[in-house]
Amino acid sequence: MALFDLSLDKLRAYRSASTEPEDFDAFWSGTLEEARRFDLDARFEPVDTGLTTVEVFDVTFAGFGGHPVKGWLTLPAGAAEPLPLVVEFVGYGGGRGLPHEYLLWASTGRAHFVMDTRGQGSAWGGGGGTEDPVGSGPAFPGYMTRGIDAPETYYYRRVFTDAVRAVEAARSHPSTDASRTVATGGSQGGGITIAVGGLVPDLAGVAPDVPFLCDFPRATTLTDRNPYREIGSFLKTHRGRAADVRRTLSYFDGVHFAARGTAPALFSAALEDQTCPPSTVFAAFNAWAHEDKTIEVYDFNDHEGGGPYQEAAQLRWMRGRV
Repeated sequence: MALFDLSLDKLRAYRSASTEPEDFDAFWSGTLEEARRFDLDARFEPVDTGLTTVEVFDVTFAGFGGHPVKGWLTLPAGAAEPLPLVVEFVGYGGGRGLPHEYLLWASTGRAHFVMDTRGQGSAWGGGGGTEDPVGSGPAFPGYMTRGIDAPETYYYRRVFTDAVRAVEAARSHPSTDASRTVATGGSQGGGITIAVGGLVPDLAGVAPDVPFLCDFPRATTLTDRNPYREIGSFLKTHRGRAADVRRTLSYFDGVHFAARGTAPALFSAALEDQTCPPSTVFAAFNAWAHEDKTIEVYDFNDHEGGGPYQEAAQLRWMRGRV
C-alpha cells in the first residue's frame, strides 16, 4: 500500500477533532477509585520454565471489578537489587503468551511484566487465560463494540483499569523499583500504554508503538481495516447510533489521555499503516503533554512498523532513563 494519509509535514502539525468529555477526569478518577476498593491481592508464583538466565513468576492480581487478571513477571536470574521495571501491554487478540516469548527486557537487566488482556488471547502467539466476566449488549465480532452503548459498560473501561492495576501489581514486587517504571506496547498495547501514561502520574517513561485506540473520529472514517472497521460495521446495522457511539469512544480516545501525559515518551508511526493510520498516531503524539517526546517514523512500513529497529530505538532511549 502506497502512502494514503497526510504528508509528513502535515502529520507533524495535525490535531485531532475528537471532543473531550467535560467529565473525563471525573469518570476516570471514579473508575479507578471503584477498582481500588478491591484488594490488589497480587500473587507471584514461581514457574519452572527451563530458562536459566531468568526467573519467571505467574502473576494474578485484581483488576476492574476485582476480577482476576493474569500476567508474567520475568526477572534476570540472581538479581539482588530493586530493578527498573518495564510493563508491557499486548496487541489486539493476543494474550500474555508463554514466558519465553518475552525475554528482551529481562536480558537488559530490567524486570519485565506483561499483562494478559481480559477476554483476548485467542488470535496469535501463545494465547491467554484471563476471562472477561462482564456481559454486554449486541456487539459486532471482536472487542471494539462490546458495551459501546455507554462509557460505563464499554469494554476498554475494564481493560484500561486492569492496566493501571497491572502497574500497581508489578510495582508491589520487592525486586522492582517503582520510581523507574516504563510502560510500553504495540498497536492495542500502544493504545493501552497511552491510557496508562495519562492515568498513572509518576512513570519514568512511556513507549507506545504504532498505537491503536487514538483519534476515533478520524480512524473510524479513514480506514476500512479491522479493528476500527468493527465500529463502522456495528453502525451499518445500528442506524442512527453514531452520536452515542462517538460519545462513548471519546472517554477512551488516546488523544485525551495524551493531553495528560506526565512522562517522557517515545512513539513510533508507519506511514503506510492502514490499521492504525499515521495521522491517528500523530494526533496522540502531538497532544502528548510532556515536552520530552520523540517519534520514530517508518516511511515504507505498514502496521509492522519498525519491528526490531524500533526495539533497538527503545533500547537506546531507555538507557539513562531506567
